[in-house]
Amino acid sequence: MSPESNVENNTTNPAFSLQGKLALITGGGSGIGFYIAQAMVASGARVVITGRREDVLQESVSKLGPAAAYVQNDITDLQGIPNLVDHIESTHGPVDILVNNAGINMKKYALEVTDEDFDRVVQTNLHAVFSLTRECGKKMVARKSGSILMITSMAALYGIDRVVAYTASKSAIGGMVKALTTEFSPYNVRVNAIAPGFIETPMMLTAMNGDISRRDKAMDRTPMQRWGKPEDIGWASVFLSSPAAQFITGVTLPVDGGNSIGF
Repeated sequence: MSPESNVENNTTNPAFSLQGKLALITGGGSGIGFYIAQAMVASGARVVITGRREDVLQESVSKLGPAAAYVQNDITDLQGIPNLVDHIESTHGPVDILVNNAGINMKKYALEVTDEDFDRVVQTNLHAVFSLTRECGKKMVARKSGSILMITSMAALYGIDRVVAYTASKSAIGGMVKALTTEFSPYNVRVNAIAPGFIETPMMLTAMNGDISRRDKAMDRTPMQRWGKPEDIGWASVFLSSPAAQFITGVTLPVDGGNSIGF
């Protein structure tokens, strides 16, 4: 079935439709975040993407079409997050879906990682995620409706060398999903995560091609014997945010071609 057929099905089947929903997607201007935004627009949602680079955001919105808007923002500015959420809701409407996609990585041996290095990764990947989730969560809980989606990593499911700060931050996200689920579920606010496997983005391909042994190791433990596509994360995000997943909360879904259980 072609991607176009999938798009048509998503907009006509109400169980998988995001019609009438507004999604806030951090880091939505490029990479996996852009494909999440694209899939959600194709499924009927309006999206607001955020990021630091305005030129990238402008180009992405032009590709996404009239259902998309952007707000330039540095997610690590924790003090500005309440105003960010208020601005988006007053300008574009209530946020029905939050996708915490923005994140950074750092490849360095643990013994070489400084406190400043560690703090910088955790500030972006964990502290900012919690702050934004808290502020959106306040409004979702009050409305008794909402879906919060975290993007975690294979690094949170098994050990990967030279990414200790990234691993710590993404592992903590898994715990946050469980804790928030216990608090938000009575208010019909669902919290889930996606753990992407090795997804074919320019950054991933550059990294893998620069470390052949790492590339071969990753492929060897992926039963489907191929890299994932960014669209795979986009469609999984649509599913977890849609009425079709209305009784799914507190889970981390690997989208990884079997990598997390491969040998």
